[in-house]
Amino acid sequence: MAQMAQFVIDGQPAKSVGGEVTEVRNPADGSVVGTVPRGNREDARRAIDAAEQALKVWSKTAPAARGEVLYKAARLIDQHVKELAESLTKEQGKPLKESTMEIRRFQHTLEYYAGLGKNLRSVQIPIADGRFGMVLRLPLGVCASIVPWNFPISLMGNKLAPGLLAGNTMVVKPASTTPLTGIRVVELMCQAGLPNGTLNVVAGPGSSVGQELLENPKIAKIGFTGATDTGIRVMKAAADTLKRVTLELGGSDPLIVCDDADIDEAVSAASVGRFFNCGQACLAIKRLYLFESIADEFIQKLIGKVKKLTIGDGMNPASRLGPLHTDGQRKEVEEQVADAVKRGGKIVAGGTRPEGKEYKNGNFLYPTLVTDVPDDAMLAKDECFGPALPIFRVKNIEEAVERANNSIYGLGSSIFTSDLYKAHFAAENLQAGYTWVNSAQIIYDELPFGGWKQSGLGQEHGLEALEHYTQAKSVVISYRACK
Repeated sequence: MAQMAQFVIDGQPAKSVGGEVTEVRNPADGSVVGTVPRGNREDARRAIDAAEQALKVWSKTAPAARGEVLYKAARLIDQHVKELAESLTKEQGKPLKESTMEIRRFQHTLEYYAGLGKNLRSVQIPIADGRFGMVLRLPLGVCASIVPWNFPISLMGNKLAPGLLAGNTMVVKPASTTPLTGIRVVELMCQAGLPNGTLNVVAGPGSSVGQELLENPKIAKIGFTGATDTGIRVMKAAADTLKRVTLELGGSDPLIVCDDADIDEAVSAASVGRFFNCGQACLAIKRLYLFESIADEFIQKLIGKVKKLTIGDGMNPASRLGPLHTDGQRKEVEEQVADAVKRGGKIVAGGTRPEGKEYKNGNFLYPTLVTDVPDDAMLAKDECFGPALPIFRVKNIEEAVERANNSIYGLGSSIFTSDLYKAHFAAENLQAGYTWVNSAQIIYDELPFGGWKQSGLGQEHGLEALEHYTQAKSVVISYRACK
């Protein structure tokens, strides 16, 4: 049965004032899985105004009490994991196991920031005889969260959890192709005890709903995750009213495998890091640099692992690789692979669409490995947002790091080695906001995450995220004049 969603504005279900609706389709077969109102600027303004009114209450609520509401929201999410995961798989395409992991990740993020509620403190500083200073961390105000389609729930959580704990009120704009699960999550969070208007959600085109969020002077901050070119436009638009921005943008993460690495562990990390969510992640392994002496062995083992990935509808428990989210996304990946081959690259696995009636109406593509890719190929220099991985051979750690850094992106990076020098050299010199050493690419709420170069601005996760959702205020008090 198709899911019929409504916006959440001022704590209540709401339709678009324009009366239009948008169909949400399953990338695995093209079927309609739900409908959502098609929002416009007026809908966005209604949500912003509701958030502005709610700010009077929520910003004055004690941080510990805000944390308790986030805990209650996490418990409600826990009770609806199956429902939410199935909804996410149907609208986004990823396997049900991955959808469940994403809902759990959102839940964990709520719990992490909820736990910080009792520990938020202002600072008192002695500054002179008879005077002391305080540094207060105060909410920014009404904040907007613009969420992409690839991880629509966990990436929403990266913004909502610190933003709400800090005392801000929020307006969420989900991606037009994946609004259903996000709207349901917001409904559940409101049921947990958020005052009406504290958290609102309006779906609709970026040209209307998104633009209103960027231009409305009542919005104090934009939290955006998406493509780098879109992030640049967000930053330019936000500058007109000096909005703060946190931008988590594109990436082309390198993985370096040295000749002293545990090959099997590195092969597993490469496979998961590239093909999780069908390769549709900003933070994902997108370039593989292998020391020459182990390259052939590594490639053969990776080919064997990749060929075992079962492609299919995400609702099928046997599926390990779902469809790409759109046909246009699939065509872009195919063009990047074709360009690499044209320039001398060799496809050693995948490279084609699966055949069969079960794949006919879906956006499926076999996981693809390409060797001998030149550095000027699209697959090497552009972000590949799909299941294709270029492979390069290098002589030593210095060459590997130099070539890895030859990119406009700087989101994540990885190295596998048993040599302390190589690990330390990579950790210090790889130009990225995250470096994993002998580890799979796993994000931790306890650690800050932000991109370098054209991969972003600001940070999510960790205590640092709270700093991006608060403003510092200095206060000087002369206690001699106080009675």
